[in-house]
Amino acid sequence: MLMPRRPLLVLFPLYFAQGMPYGFQATALPVYLREQGTSLTAIGFLGLLSLPWAVKALWAPLVDRFGSRRLGRYKSWILPMQLLLALVTLASAFVPAQGGTPVLLVLVFLMNLFAATQDIAVDGLAVRTLRPEELGPANAIQVVGYKIGMLTGGGLLVWLSGSFGWRFVFVAMAALMLVAFAITVIFAREEAPADASPIDKPTLVQILARLWRAAKLGGGWLVVLIATAKIGEQMVDTMWKPFLLDRGFDKAQIGLWQGTYGMIASTLGSLFGAYVCRRLGIGRALFWAAALRVPGLVGQLVIATQAAPSSDAIIGVTIVEHVASGVLTTALFAFMMSRVDPAIGATHYTLLASVEVLGKAPGALSSGVIADRFGYVACFASGVVLSAAFAAYAAWFVRQLSPTPKAPSRSALR
Repeated sequence: MLMPRRPLLVLFPLYFAQGMPYGFQATALPVYLREQGTSLTAIGFLGLLSLPWAVKALWAPLVDRFGSRRLGRYKSWILPMQLLLALVTLASAFVPAQGGTPVLLVLVFLMNLFAATQDIAVDGLAVRTLRPEELGPANAIQVVGYKIGMLTGGGLLVWLSGSFGWRFVFVAMAALMLVAFAITVIFAREEAPADASPIDKPTLVQILARLWRAAKLGGGWLVVLIATAKIGEQMVDTMWKPFLLDRGFDKAQIGLWQGTYGMIASTLGSLFGAYVCRRLGIGRALFWAAALRVPGLVGQLVIATQAAPSSDAIIGVTIVEHVASGVLTTALFAFMMSRVDPAIGATHYTLLASVEVLGKAPGALSSGVIADRFGYVACFASGVVLSAAFAAYAAWFVRQLSPTPKAPSRSALR
C-alpha cells in the first residue's frame, strides 16, 4: 500500500502532472499555433486531441487485469506512463516552429493518451489503498492538483515563455513530470496481498461480470446521480460569459472575474469540500453541497433580470457559485470513489468518471438553444430548476444507501 500517514503525498504530484498537458492544450497551444499562422478552423479542432480522456474507459479493464505483482498492479502502469509523458513532452521542445505543427499535434495527442492512462491507474490505486476517512481529502487533492497543473501548463509557463521562449515551456513541464516520477518511485508502496486470490488479478470476463452485478444492485441509479449532477450548473456557466459580454463588460474584466477570482474560489471550495466530507460524512456532504450550490445559481438568475448589473454583484455571485461548485465536485468524486468496487477500481471509477464528463454535455448543448429562443433568464432559470431537482434526488439517493458500502469479499471473483 501507499506509505501509511502520507498517502496523499503521492497523489498530488500525480494529478498535478496529469493536469499540465490539458492546461497547455486548452490555453497555450491555441496561442502557440496562432503565432505560427495556423488557421482558426484548424485551431477549432484542437479539442479532438483530448479524445483519450473521453474514451479511456475502453482500455481501463486492461489496467485492472495486467500488471507486475512485484512492483504493484497500478504502480507498474503509473511509472512507465509518467516516464513516457515526460519524454514526449521533452521531445516537443525540439519540434521546429516552421513546418513542425503536424508532429507537435501528434505529440500532444500522445501526452493526453499517456496522461489519461496514468489517470486510470492512479484512480485505481486510490480506490484500493485509501481508507474511508481519506476519500474527502484525496479527492480534494485530485481536483486541486489537476487544476494547479492546468494553471501551470496553461498559465504560468506560458507567461514565462514571453521571456524564455516556447521551448522553455516544454522543458519545464517535462522536468516537473520527472519530479512526480521520482516522488512515485520513492514514496509509492503497493504491496500485493499475502494470498493469491483472483481478486488481485481479475480476468476481463470477471471484470465485466462484476460491473454488471454492480449495475443490477442499484448501479443504474448511481449513474443517473452522477450524470445529472452538473447539467443545471453547466447550462448557466456556458452562457454566463456571453451574457456578461452582452451586458457591456469587456473581455479583460470577464477573464479576471472568471479565470482568476473564479478559479481561486473553486480551488478553495474544493479544499473546503474535504473538510465537509470529513465532518458530515460523504453522503450528507454530497446533499448539502448540492443544496448550497443553488443560491449561487439563483444569484446569477437575478443578475440576468437586471439591465445594468453592478460589477460588485457579479464578482460576489461568481465567487459564491464557484466555491459551492468546488465543494460539490470534491463531494461528488469522493462519493463516486466510496461506491466503487475495489476489486476493479480502475475500470469502475473510470466508467463513473466518464459518465460525469458526458453528463455535462446536454446542459452545455441545450443552453445556447434555450438562450437564443427564450433569452438568458429562461436559460438560467432552467439551470436553477435542474440543480434544485438534483439536490432533491441526491437526498433521496443517499437515504437509500448504507452509510459505508461493504468491501467485496476475497472469494467474490472465484
